[in-house]
Amino acid sequence: MKMRKLFAVLMAAAIAVSLCACGGGAKMTMGTGSATGTYYGFGGVLGQYIKNYADIEVTVVSTDGSKANIQGIDAGDYQLGTVQSDVMAYAWEGMRSFEGGKIDSFRVVAGLYAEAVQLVTMDENIKSVADLKGRSVSIGAPGSGVYFNAIDVLTAAGLSEADINPQYQSFSDSTDALKDGKIDAAFIVAGAPTPAITELCTTNSAYLVPIDGDVAASLMDSCPFYTTYSIPAGTYPGQTNDVETVTVKATLIVSAKAEDDQVYNLTKAIFDHMSDIAKENGKGAELSIANATSGMTAPFHPGAARYFAEQGFTVPTV
Repeated sequence: MKMRKLFAVLMAAAIAVSLCACGGGAKMTMGTGSATGTYYGFGGVLGQYIKNYADIEVTVVSTDGSKANIQGIDAGDYQLGTVQSDVMAYAWEGMRSFEGGKIDSFRVVAGLYAEAVQLVTMDENIKSVADLKGRSVSIGAPGSGVYFNAIDVLTAAGLSEADINPQYQSFSDSTDALKDGKIDAAFIVAGAPTPAITELCTTNSAYLVPIDGDVAASLMDSCPFYTTYSIPAGTYPGQTNDVETVTVKATLIVSAKAEDDQVYNLTKAIFDHMSDIAKENGKGAELSIANATSGMTAPFHPGAARYFAEQGFTVPTV
């Protein structure tokens, strides 16, 4: 009988070891954005490095973007998410699209790269934001980051939502509508080059409208999230000159419930391999410890803070 019990114990232990070996490390789901946007592609690259160097299996999913990712983390559906820094601030403070109640169930991992507010059109008569008056313009889904960016830019140009014929469309829907002549222009907020815009410029006579001068100055005076940015010539097919615009910052967030060691390891997996990530995705060239730790309006996760402290950077936590 004792031998049978011993055999049973040994078999149970062997099965447990086998299951652990097969199961690997932890698992996380990362909410990103449109499949034709920068979040999704760059999120896939980050997920691979997190898997390879932090032993965390990351499932990258296409979503409706920043607000959906914050809500998904709050609901427990996602553990990681890419978000605009301004939308993150809205959630943390309970304002704009989060006026129904603040969400503080997430923490910052790091700032990633500049997200350009890109105004794209195929109408040669649209040369400035002011020219959008009376036009059919895609301004993103209601309450989305793109929506508020578009409203901010229109306001800075002396226009309101009522001055245009607003269409509330995703990146991919916006590009399809432009191709079909259903809209005159679209706001797309993402790292440049954005695949959806690249495709549009490759097969059509699309171009970017600058957001500069008094419009940019007024915008930055009223909204501290924005900074100026120049999209270099050649970023898109047919783009012969630099295009001036404004940006917010793409940011990686994580559930506040995530274990400190896991977040430390995934942060290390990204920032110990910045040069390698840059070879796989152009936005990786913008990764830096200084950029990762600056301009955040929500607190960092303690695990990420520990990694950055080792690099000589102190960040706020709760």
